Amino acid sequence: MSHVMNTYARLPVSFVRGEGAWLWDTEGRRYLDALSGIAVNTLGHAHPRFTAALNGQIGKLIHCSNIYEVREQELLADKLCGLSGMQEAFFCNSGCEANEAAIKLARMVGHKQEIESPAIIVMEKAFHGRTLATLSATGNRKVQAGFEPLVGGFVRVPYNDLEAIRHVARHNSNVVAVLVEPIQGEGGIRTLDIDYLQQLRQICDEHNWLLMLDEVQCGMGRTGKWFAFQHTGIQPDVMTLAKGLGSGVPIGACLVAGKAAGVFQPGNHGSTFGGNPLACVAGLATLNIIEQDKLLAHAESLGHFIRQGLTGALQGVNGIREIRGQGLIIGIELDKPCGDLVKLALAKGLLTNVTAENVIRLLPPLVMSNDEAQQMLDILCPLIKEFLQP
Repeated sequence: MSHVMNTYARLPVSFVRGEGAWLWDTEGRRYLDALSGIAVNTLGHAHPRFTAALNGQIGKLIHCSNIYEVREQELLADKLCGLSGMQEAFFCNSGCEANEAAIKLARMVGHKQEIESPAIIVMEKAFHGRTLATLSATGNRKVQAGFEPLVGGFVRVPYNDLEAIRHVARHNSNVVAVLVEPIQGEGGIRTLDIDYLQQLRQICDEHNWLLMLDEVQCGMGRTGKWFAFQHTGIQPDVMTLAKGLGSGVPIGACLVAGKAAGVFQPGNHGSTFGGNPLACVAGLATLNIIEQDKLLAHAESLGHFIRQGLTGALQGVNGIREIRGQGLIIGIELDKPCGDLVKLALAKGLLTNVTAENVIRLLPPLVMSNDEAQQMLDILCPLIKEFLQP
């Protein structure tokens, strides 16, 4: 009997080591990792330069406290702000903590504008985390069920629907921000139109709202640019990051600019572990290796290669609704629930995932090669065909 709390429907495999895009289990069997720990292992497994950076820091200093200056935190903040055009960074441990910081910041902005009950517009099928506030912002009743009463202050609208945003603007004077994922990961790899984000930026400016982008899953080079918003030409007021930022070491960040900068002051927010030297070195090493190895261009080209391969292999197959995504965040939507495909792929030595019940989610590490991507396609596409046409 396990003493670990039963919060996960675990698959019957345990991994003991990894290298690049591959993992090995306790029986010595090898698996191709097309999930990256759900967009976490940006550099794959046991990347030698990343490992060396961590080893070097572990021998110096793992943690001190945020009551002191943390040099590595300053360096990472400088790097992230330089790449994103943002002005300040708050470091935490996870995506939900980063989003929690964004929610608190938006409310503080609202109160400074003398809005008694600030509200944030959020999207249907969104996923922002599992703390009470981020769970309340999430648009998934299945993950909310049993945790009521939910936190108030959120106004929900359909994804990719500008008129719904304008309708809220006409009827709710308490709105202070919009929180949205440029690509909904848990919601089924659904992407926002570039025009939508550009017009959403205009609406936020017209109403003095904050535009807050949740890039926890789609950021950190996964789309072929550092951040998904950089495909649109806009600049957010707030952006949240986590998952791939530390390549497996827990770290999250809430970045702010413009009217969101300078809002938090000492005592307004904090984190015991957030931004400790080890986590920040992991973030810096991840960013530096992405730059040095030109992994942004690789993510874009490899993503195109994978989507082309999927389209070619699955063209004309009944039951395929859509193949979509950007860079190395890819979804294959089927016309029926397909959770069984996860175990079928595992049996063939491929790690993948299903989200929104009927969308196969692919999140390969940015270091995956074209040959490895072809191996992934050679395993996955026949499985999908057999599943849809037994």
